Amino acid sequence: MYSNFMNQICIDLSLSLEDVEAALSGKDCVISVSSECRRRITECYEFLESFSKDKVIYGINTGFGPMAQWRIDDNHLKELQYNIIRSHSTGAGKPLSDEYVRAAMLARLMTFVQAHSGVNIQVIDLLLEFLNRGIYPMIPEHGSVGASGDLVQLAHIALALIGEGEVSYQGKMRRTSEVFAETGLEPLKMHVREGLAVTNGTAVMTGIGLVNLLRSRKLLDWSIMASVMMNEIASSYDDFMSETLNSLKKHDGQRTIAARLRDISRGSACLRNREDELYHRHEQEVFEHKVQPYYSLRCIPQILGPVLDEIDNAEKVLVNELNSADDNPIIDPENATVIHGGNFHGDYVSFEMDKLKIAVTKMTMLAERQMNYLFHDRINGILPPFVNLGTLGLNYGLQASQFTATSTTAESQTLSNPMYVHSIPNNNDNQDIVSMGTNSALICRHVIENGYQVMAIHLMALVQAVDCLNISDRLCPASRRVYDLVREVVPVFVDDTPKYQEIRNLQVLMAESKAF
Repeated sequence: MYSNFMNQICIDLSLSLEDVEAALSGKDCVISVSSECRRRITECYEFLESFSKDKVIYGINTGFGPMAQWRIDDNHLKELQYNIIRSHSTGAGKPLSDEYVRAAMLARLMTFVQAHSGVNIQVIDLLLEFLNRGIYPMIPEHGSVGASGDLVQLAHIALALIGEGEVSYQGKMRRTSEVFAETGLEPLKMHVREGLAVTNGTAVMTGIGLVNLLRSRKLLDWSIMASVMMNEIASSYDDFMSETLNSLKKHDGQRTIAARLRDISRGSACLRNREDELYHRHEQEVFEHKVQPYYSLRCIPQILGPVLDEIDNAEKVLVNELNSADDNPIIDPENATVIHGGNFHGDYVSFEMDKLKIAVTKMTMLAERQMNYLFHDRINGILPPFVNLGTLGLNYGLQASQFTATSTTAESQTLSNPMYVHSIPNNNDNQDIVSMGTNSALICRHVIENGYQVMAIHLMALVQAVDCLNISDRLCPASRRVYDLVREVVPVFVDDTPKYQEIRNLQVLMAESKAF
């Protein structure tokens, strides 16, 4: 349960995707942990502190990974916790953006909220300070195999918590020690197993996955909206979205997409009714208007339905992972024991990120094919090549923009090969089968970014086609709203002009605006 009022999120045990979205916005959002939750975390810590004194427990008085066979002297237990943080801060590549780091810290916080990690309450308080002050540890992209969780990337979070390494603060990358001195924060102290607890779990892949999920759901909305406009431009018969037709397939996603298409297109003067036009006696032998449009126009419910189903399933998996205890070992105060296992293994997230990137690639392919329909005058039969409103031969419209869309779509098709099955044994074969979940999430992120780029070009093509046909006043209200939004960013053009900045601006528009 949780409360979410006036940009305040008080965590007790779980968060919904809506709360995650609010928390990730970072706009005057204050995150706290309930008093009951704090009590359970403290009780778990106190139990572990007492329970561990005369027992052998992995990562508390043993080494880590294949070095777990070595007992650690009591005089070095705190040093052991610092050592795992410093030794594993070995990431490489570009730093993750603040949004993804914020999501990863939130995911790690949610593991500790389950009160099965045995950490001191200082960990929770310092993570909350980072989140509420906008302090984001520098986390390199590369380093995780996703099996003992995100050991390397999480070590970079832990490194910042102990006052070392670098953080992004107020838009600049700075030394953590300087930011601590400026804000009055105190570095995290090691008590029993704080070093291992912070570094051991699926928080980074889960955080990236949650951002991917939110962005892919928004991209799906734009894909639905673009498909309505596409069919309006082509003056399609509207029965492809028929409730009767789509109810005869037993898939929730298809039925939902068809219902959204019907709702969005209400009020359109562009779509045709088959019964009115074709279901009576005709004398002509060849019909000028297509009796059935191409699949990229007609099969929207069947193509986007599976995409919606996958996004819904990804939400279920990622929210479950967010609200789980993904630590090892698991502390069980209720039964007075410590359980060793593999809750840090990232297969659930890895598998879902592979499926999600395939779904997003299919959306991108759909946009590219619809765009090709608009650009190919011999196919559509109603528009000039490349929706060129200028002089053919002298001007080129969006001809070169198609190169960008096609190459970007092709890259996403290649990137859609699965990461989930690319396990490579490592760690002296202790980690003999791994998830590669963070790699999967990062590749999915790239595919989603590609999808936004292609959709931006598609939106430009759609509004140019609308103006070419002079049908803006015949569009349904939802399409007219999108037409006006896009035209604020990309005014109608006849002469050739650079389009790279407008593509970038449309990506921002899609990220910050609702499609319908």
